[in-house]
Amino acid sequence: MADESSVVKPSSPALPLKDRVAIVTGSSRGIGKAIALHLSSLGAKLVVNYTANSDQANAVVSQLNSSADSPRAIAVRADVSDPAQVKALFDAAESAFNSPVHILVNSAGVLDAKYPSLADTAIEDFDRTFNINTRGAFVCCKEAANRITRGGGGRIICLTSSTTAALRPGFGAYAASKAAVEAMVKILAKELKGTGITANCVAPGPVATEMFFEGKSEEVIQRVIDESPLGRLGTTEDIAPVVAFLAGDGGGWVNGQTIRVNGGYV
Repeated sequence: MADESSVVKPSSPALPLKDRVAIVTGSSRGIGKAIALHLSSLGAKLVVNYTANSDQANAVVSQLNSSADSPRAIAVRADVSDPAQVKALFDAAESAFNSPVHILVNSAGVLDAKYPSLADTAIEDFDRTFNINTRGAFVCCKEAANRITRGGGGRIICLTSSTTAALRPGFGAYAASKAAVEAMVKILAKELKGTGITANCVAPGPVATEMFFEGKSEEVIQRVIDESPLGRLGTTEDIAPVVAFLAGDGGGWVNGQTIRVNGGYV
């Protein structure tokens, strides 16, 4: 039977994630930043994880704390592919908020801006893609499975990609790295039976972020827009509410799933 103090109790409708501790990796910019801001608006306490740019991460934290009576967000540098650093990330969350972690959102990822064919993909680029996208997700999920609060609403959410369904040329290593995460999370959901922790993936389509625009010509960007049934790129604000749904009580019956948030792109 779960320790009563560790059980996540339902929050008010206005703040459905009130005082739940969330780690969002790769949240100094892009989709991860939008997720951190949205979870905070629902009452969560945030750990903003970053790898290199402390200024961006601290700016997000300042934004999150600006309207709070007490600090509700901290920035923690950690390479998600390094088990020791990921352990320290969870330690920092527990220490800062005097609480176990309730929610992990693994958003950190890389995409080769050259979009090479498989035949032209450098081994070094392949290894880097899998090191961050796949190993990073594995390390974070492994730590979360052992550390996240059990018995009442723990959540593990990994950001993957709709390229795992689209299978477009130029995305061989990237799509493969994300497909591996989707398979791993489906298995993790079954392995967490009895803990009350759910594990799911959110797979965005083309989203207007720095990572998406890098290396693409105006012609290529317009072609992607034209292929979308909704006639536009996604925004980070399209993705964050879906993650928040899975993180909250309403997502408690969704488990082992990959939700493609792509406007019908694939």
